[in-house]
Amino acid sequence: MKGHEKKTRGFTGWPTLGICFLCYVGVGLSTAFALDLGPLLAIIILTLALTLYSSFNHEVLHGHPFQNDVANSLLVFPALGLLIPYFRFRDTHLAHHHDPSLTDPYDDPETNFVDPAVWAQWSAIRRRIYCLNNTLLGRISIGPVIGLAAFYTSDLKAIRTGDRQVINAYLFHAAGLAPVLLWLFWVSEMPFWQYIIAVYFSHSVLKIRTFLEHRAHEKARCRSVIIEDRGLLSFLFLKNNLHSVHHASPGLPWYQLEGHYTARRDQFLARNEGYAYRSYAEVARLFLLSTKDPVPHVLWPQTPIETGEPHQVIGESRVS
Repeated sequence: MKGHEKKTRGFTGWPTLGICFLCYVGVGLSTAFALDLGPLLAIIILTLALTLYSSFNHEVLHGHPFQNDVANSLLVFPALGLLIPYFRFRDTHLAHHHDPSLTDPYDDPETNFVDPAVWAQWSAIRRRIYCLNNTLLGRISIGPVIGLAAFYTSDLKAIRTGDRQVINAYLFHAAGLAPVLLWLFWVSEMPFWQYIIAVYFSHSVLKIRTFLEHRAHEKARCRSVIIEDRGLLSFLFLKNNLHSVHHASPGLPWYQLEGHYTARRDQFLARNEGYAYRSYAEVARLFLLSTKDPVPHVLWPQTPIETGEPHQVIGESRVS
């Protein structure tokens, strides 16, 4: 009886399918009518569409809008973002969702912290670059280069060792590039270099979301942030600014996150011990030119070169 009720409940993923439609329309219109729109407007629209498409990929890897993985994967088969293979994004992100490993320099694929022993071996120039990357302005400007370089370096090592899972992910990605390139060179009015600019800008926008999603903290439940933003960025990120909510309930679709948080706001803020901000405007005001965190992990065992005892980082609540 329960199984029958589940089958007759009906499809509930229409909002996510709507996002999928919006992504493809945005990419299609901005490229096919680039001459009419002009380069600036076309690049802006394309940047927004590609940013949203990345967030849509995130929904897909968490099992939306369909319950069938193959059907979901087909929705993101075209590699509109060009640079990140979907299945590599899926595998690394799901590994990132092992909350006890959040911010771990080795076990969290999405961390921005490094082992203090590694940091001690870096040159002064590299340290300065990574410190700049820990400001919001740096993360937006050079963050995509640093992130992609680390991503590809890791994957190249895996490919060289014959990791079939990684190799297959890139083969799927190569196939997904084919329809995108055919569109760009046969239908699109947008020069390829402008498309590349929009791709990079979309990565920059996404870096705003990931800038302070996680902090070093002894308690795993306190490592994920809440940003109570309800503007354009919140929509482009598909409410993933409520990141602590997402990590607590990763299977919850994007359109239920805000209501879920609003009904349990006090509990979530108590759960992550007030690691929260009112908006991305507040984040920019605080950290546009200032580093939020040091690059070496502050709770990681320190080397003799890095003097001082490891210390706990517990941020204050920035929402009332």
